[in-house]
Amino acid sequence: MSKTINFKIDGQLVEAQKGETILQVARKAGIHIPTMCYISKTSPCASCRICSVEVEGVDGFILSCNTPPTEGIEVKTNSAALEQERVNIMKLYDVNHPLECGVCDKSGECDLQNMTLDFGISQQSFTAREQHKTVKDWGLISYDPALCIMCEKCTHVCNEAIGDDAIDVFFGGYSSTIIPKNAEKLDCTFCGECIAVCPVGALVSSEFKYSANAWELSRIPSTCAHCSAGCSLEYEVRHTGINGAEAIHRVKNNFEYTSLCGAGRFGFDFNNEQKSDSAAFNAAVEAVKNAGAIRFSSMITNEEAYILQKLKETQGLKLFNEDARKYAAFMKAYSSVSGKLHHSGSLDAIKQAEAAIVLGSRVATDNPGVRYALTTASRHNGAKIVYAHPIEDALLQNTVTQFMKYEVGTEEGVLALIANELLENVDVDEDTKAFLDNLDLGNLSAESNVGDDELKFMKKSFARAKNNVLIIGSDVLAHERAENIAKLAAIIEKYTTFTLVVIPSEVNTIGASMICDLDVDTDTANVVGYNAQGDFVISSLGDADMAVPALNQQEGTVVSIDNRVLPLNVALGFDGYTLNDIANALGLEAKNTIDYTKELASVAGFKAIEFDDLENFLTGLGEDVRGYLLDEVEVEADGKLEDVEELPEYNGTVIYNANPVLQFNNYTNKTKQLPKDNSLRGSAQFATAAKISDGDTVTITFGATTLTRTFKLDDELKGTIALNPMFDQTEDASAYRFAKSKIERVVS
Repeated sequence: MSKTINFKIDGQLVEAQKGETILQVARKAGIHIPTMCYISKTSPCASCRICSVEVEGVDGFILSCNTPPTEGIEVKTNSAALEQERVNIMKLYDVNHPLECGVCDKSGECDLQNMTLDFGISQQSFTAREQHKTVKDWGLISYDPALCIMCEKCTHVCNEAIGDDAIDVFFGGYSSTIIPKNAEKLDCTFCGECIAVCPVGALVSSEFKYSANAWELSRIPSTCAHCSAGCSLEYEVRHTGINGAEAIHRVKNNFEYTSLCGAGRFGFDFNNEQKSDSAAFNAAVEAVKNAGAIRFSSMITNEEAYILQKLKETQGLKLFNEDARKYAAFMKAYSSVSGKLHHSGSLDAIKQAEAAIVLGSRVATDNPGVRYALTTASRHNGAKIVYAHPIEDALLQNTVTQFMKYEVGTEEGVLALIANELLENVDVDEDTKAFLDNLDLGNLSAESNVGDDELKFMKKSFARAKNNVLIIGSDVLAHERAENIAKLAAIIEKYTTFTLVVIPSEVNTIGASMICDLDVDTDTANVVGYNAQGDFVISSLGDADMAVPALNQQEGTVVSIDNRVLPLNVALGFDGYTLNDIANALGLEAKNTIDYTKELASVAGFKAIEFDDLENFLTGLGEDVRGYLLDEVEVEADGKLEDVEELPEYNGTVIYNANPVLQFNNYTNKTKQLPKDNSLRGSAQFATAAKISDGDTVTITFGATTLTRTFKLDDELKGTIALNPMFDQTEDASAYRFAKSKIERVVS
């Protein structure tokens, strides 16, 4: 049976795939059908009716947004009757909408404004009693119900794309309004996606409100610099006064096809305002010349990583980046079994998944892009999602179908149990069969706290799933047995329908891991820190021995979780020197940092493409043509699984170094709008075990680190594991995130 449907739109022969609507087919064919409430990434809202069309032989109008075509029908998108229908709809929208375009933040890019002009509505035929509606202050978000046209875009995107499900519609005729769902105040992750999709000025950024008009802002396309999802965004820039400096006023995204978290949308002001002078530059050159090592973070571009590698080769120094080094070691072990340099999965694969396993990540805050992809899979595909972690996550409660709680540190045993279940009755090679046969399943189950019934339930729920994804988080990358866990993941990918996605810790962990030959970080004299700790610090964070530009102040590229090389562009200028200037002073020769873009190592799948030749946009149908995908590189597959080691025990009060919503690192901590709650959060059970109370000031000692925090009881947490944020610290992002801790109350 054919999966395609042939029909006509305005006399043009078109073809629909199974499941497509008339509107989707029209858009692919370049035929315009007006819409007000439709968003490509959610199910149809079907509230505006402006997308109505006529079908020959069918009485009345039909909604093109939610109607699939049938073979041979003839659709008409324009007629006198349709024109009158749309004009009347627009008049009803306009009947009680305040004429505040002069001060409205949406003016100049307002769908209601544009379509009122498009349909030539210059007079009003309807009247309605004016309603008094109070503006609501929801923190980062402001809601003006008087401007709201009840299109319901915000509720759909909040539920289906983000997963917060935090807003709802209060139906009451002309008194209808948007309200927080099951709460007095808006309780959400403040991603601001409702602001993005709002076609009018009802939902806006509280900070941006009344600060600029749309036509005054210059749009600069770039890539979000906060996590590895590689989200597309636009910085909107304007001067701060008549003679003022340039400033980022807001961040926008192509909401039809992409989403942004709150850090990406509101945490844009991490630019470095510190200036580096010639004395600081000369000192930096001498520091690098005499350095024993350079320690750097993964919050850098590929081009900067390339320069650091060249400095290692020419200056004979070591390169330290434990985050990227451990990621490289994990992927090398994976490659030794898979025969591929890069993992096979992607965010798009997660969106299309029918089954997913998440292991070793508090994914909702570690990588919101992955969370949004899982939400899409859940809402649109009915995907079965297993979340394996020692701590439940309330942000995923509406998305996850099975929570598999395991004991801290037992990730190797858990993945071995999962592999054994998924590979049951699968024809595997002799070495894999021997490994599985040798597993002490009873012991692993007892030590990890993952029962056979849970595994059987998981497998049963996956029975009909075809597009499956295994997601490995950064907890695992720093595990003592990370390399064997990587081989287990590769075995699952090799013999099942699962693809693999690995979540790096930082924005460019992947790029740094492939470009640089990294050394184990040891006690070395004369260490220069590049966006990291050192005896001499070169940093974009400010208060450094020499200042350099932040990632929103320079051109360059990063590698996303999709293994895509993505461009960054300059949103704000920087008055000072760069790493390239230091390199040139030490014998390298490049006019600009981006001269190295085409020089990136081809052996790792990079391509010899000039920076200025990289595309940076999404097409009208949502195709991502930003940058390029790394070429797949085949490697020798000579790795073998090792027996699972005895699983560790973590007793007493354990902390989990996990950041709260909207915080990732020192850069998000630097921003003005993002909340900065750095309290230790734990359950009543944790408080009892640690002998502390809500509101106590405590010291936390784990490893060589001692921190002072305020303790807060969190009703959503259970057990004796507390959440400890690290965004305000400069600690290495590579350490295993669970730690045995000593908690002491500070007596004043």
